[in-house]
Amino acid sequence: MTKVISRDGTPIAYERRGEGKPLILVGGALSTGAAEVPLAALLAPHFGVVTYDRRGRGDSGDTAPYAVAREVEDLAALVGEERGPVSVYGMSSGGALALEAAASGVPFDRIAVYEPPFTVVGPDDRAAKSRYSARLGEILAAGDRGGAAELFMSVVGLPPDVVARVRETPMWPELEAVAPTLAYDDAVMGDGTVPAERLASVRPPVLVVDGGASPCAMREAARQVAGAVRRGRHRTLTGQVHDVAPHVLSPVLREFFAE
Repeated sequence: MTKVISRDGTPIAYERRGEGKPLILVGGALSTGAAEVPLAALLAPHFGVVTYDRRGRGDSGDTAPYAVAREVEDLAALVGEERGPVSVYGMSSGGALALEAAASGVPFDRIAVYEPPFTVVGPDDRAAKSRYSARLGEILAAGDRGGAAELFMSVVGLPPDVVARVRETPMWPELEAVAPTLAYDDAVMGDGTVPAERLASVRPPVLVVDGGASPCAMREAARQVAGAVRRGRHRTLTGQVHDVAPHVLSPVLREFFAE
C-alpha cells in the first residue's frame, strides 16, 4: 500500500486501481479498504479507483484525540495525491463522511453515497442514538473491543444468535481490531439526524442510492439527504439491502461518475 501523510501527521494507507478520472471509495463502520475491493475491481476498467484504510484501521495510523475534521483532512490529503477532478463514493457512514468533507470544502467533482444511516423518525430515535453513543463510549473505555462490536451489531439489527456465530468466524479478530473506530463513525453521524442545513452547502452533484428491500426509515433518510443537497438525485436499487451487491451498484455509479 502507498501512504500519504495527513495534515496532523497521520499516515493514511491507500491503493489505486485502473486509470482515468480519480474516484475515491470511502468505507463504513467496521471496515477497512479491503471491503471496497470487489466494487473497486468492477469500476477500475473505467476510473482510477482509490481504496483506503480510514484512520485507526488496517495499515493506516491514528492520532489522538479523534475529531471528524481529521478524517476530512485525510480525504483532502488523498484528493491532493490525484490529478484532475476527483469524485467520491461513500458507503453507509462513509457516505456521511464524504458529504461532511464536501461541506467542509474538499473539492470533489461528483459525490455518490449509499444509505447514509441517519435517523429520520422522531425524538425517541435521537434518544436511542444518544444512549448508543454513551454505552459505546463506556465499553471502549473499558477496553472491551468485542463488546463494542457486539453492541454495534445489535443496534443495526443482527439477532443475538447471528452475532454469536460471527464471534466464532475467522473474521472476528479483524472486527475487534477496528472496533475502537466505531466511536469515529458515531461521531461522523452527529446526533443521528439528517444535517439538512449542513448538506445545503454541498455544491457538487450528489447521487443518493438506497436498496428497495432496506427498512423504510433508511430509505426515507436517503430521500431526505437527496433533497437537502443543492444538486441531489435519488435512486433505488430493486431488491437490494444495506449490504448492497457490488455488481448491482457498479453500473449505477459508472453511469453517474461518467457524466
